Amino acid sequence: MDSKEEVQVQAERKKGVRIDYTAIAESPAFKTLLSKKKTFILPLSLFFLAFYFTLPILTAYTKVLNTPAVGAISWAWVFAFSQFIMTWVLCSMYSRKAASFDALVEEIAEDAKN
Repeated sequence: MDSKEEVQVQAERKKGVRIDYTAIAESPAFKTLLSKKKTFILPLSLFFLAFYFTLPILTAYTKVLNTPAVGAISWAWVFAFSQFIMTWVLCSMYSRKAASFDALVEEIAEDAKN
């Protein structure tokens, strides 16, 4: 929300215009937004946690990652570096997807004003 819209919202609140948050939460558009966010965020979060905790589990209980990948660099270092790449990829995926979430939020905000 830019500063113009913030000023407008504050002015409306001072005039006594009330926002019905219960109606917004019960609206189909808001439920769609929550559903789409949950459908996107939950699998990515589970993947992130599984990928993240695989390294300490494998290094603690197996010798799989101790073998050399390239020269003196073991697979543990390759896996650890891949976690940085995975984090950047997931972040960029969410940043792109957030634009569609923002569009839904704008629709909900417009409906709430009417």
